[in-house]
Amino acid sequence: MFLAEKLKFLTVFPGFSVERSMDKVRELMEKILAEKPEISAEAIMARLEQERRKTGGYISDDILLQAIAAELGVKISKQNIRIPRMKIKDLIPGLSNVTITGRVIATYPSKAQSKWVSKKLSFFIADRTGIIKVILRNNRVNLNIKTGQIVRVRCGYVREDRWGKLELHVGEKGSIEVDPEDIEAKEYPTVVEFSTSIGEITKAHRDKRIHLRGRIRDIYQPSTFEKRSGGKGKVLRFILEDETGRIQTVVWNEKVDELEALLASGATIQLVNAKVKSALNGSFEIHVDSKTYVEVLEPQKQITKIAQLAEGMEGITIEGKVTVAPTLREVKTSKGEIVKLTTFEIEDETGRVTVSAWRENAEKAALLKAGDTVVIKNAYVKKGLKNNLEISTKNSSTICIRQ
Repeated sequence: MFLAEKLKFLTVFPGFSVERSMDKVRELMEKILAEKPEISAEAIMARLEQERRKTGGYISDDILLQAIAAELGVKISKQNIRIPRMKIKDLIPGLSNVTITGRVIATYPSKAQSKWVSKKLSFFIADRTGIIKVILRNNRVNLNIKTGQIVRVRCGYVREDRWGKLELHVGEKGSIEVDPEDIEAKEYPTVVEFSTSIGEITKAHRDKRIHLRGRIRDIYQPSTFEKRSGGKGKVLRFILEDETGRIQTVVWNEKVDELEALLASGATIQLVNAKVKSALNGSFEIHVDSKTYVEVLEPQKQITKIAQLAEGMEGITIEGKVTVAPTLREVKTSKGEIVKLTTFEIEDETGRVTVSAWRENAEKAALLKAGDTVVIKNAYVKKGLKNNLEISTKNSSTICIRQ
């Protein structure tokens, strides 16, 4: 069949639409047939129809033909290549060869999966139509993906997770392009545009995951509990507030270990994929678990040096090395209450000071060893024995070992 006769075939092929970039399709077909005369137009169009079904009709014929041409070894000049601009709202389960662009709004550290002896890295991207989780495996987990970057995912495929949520997977044929030069960053929203205000949370949000931003008002000492499945769990609570209200926030298990040293009263944080639950008093609370991304948006409170301490200072953060092994004992308060008290000494490059840790903080401080570097948050300064200054904790204070 001569080239002209082959091209006539395009107009009568079942399902071919004139609206689908006819000129571009003709140009690509001419290029393929000229370089690969041994391949019939029928064979190319059959392959095109196969790709249409595979992609659900969401990718135009000229884009599919570019992929077919590349597969056949036909080079298409870069000026003729058009990058498809699919939107997140267009994605459906089973879609493959997906190329999509978005802003990274949350990243999760890579995890080893011993069952398959593989590693997995995941992050969320957003465009103005929605948010989707992207999953990379093995040799791609070392990519330095950061929140705020614009990324283009090429040749991904869409799956549903066990809860019916869509995920975009990047396999061996896929690739990631960070901050593409042809993309305007302002076209892609930040997570703030998807955030829910505390005052907007209603029954409709119960047991659903949302994104929200706020300031930590009060943060409480972590505690442990017995899991129903056996073993010990960990929980940390704090009050999150914005201009519309306040809400109790509960951090669970391994997320406590991750965040304990980062969270501080007064810090502004962004929560992505946090879950709304009913509280015992009938109100709502926010749960932070392994699926939640937490970002501290403001610098942590400045660390006070020991030489800067003065009587009456409140809410300070101090860091130092334990120089004297802690001593735990029980004492009676002025109200007649028997409570635990641990005292120890820390030093920094400016001096030394005694620390008095009370109640739950006393139990944690008793586990410290000489040489440990500790960070004490939300403490206050008072006069102790012999009129010397000392650091004292309260219920909302935290003591963490600096690793």
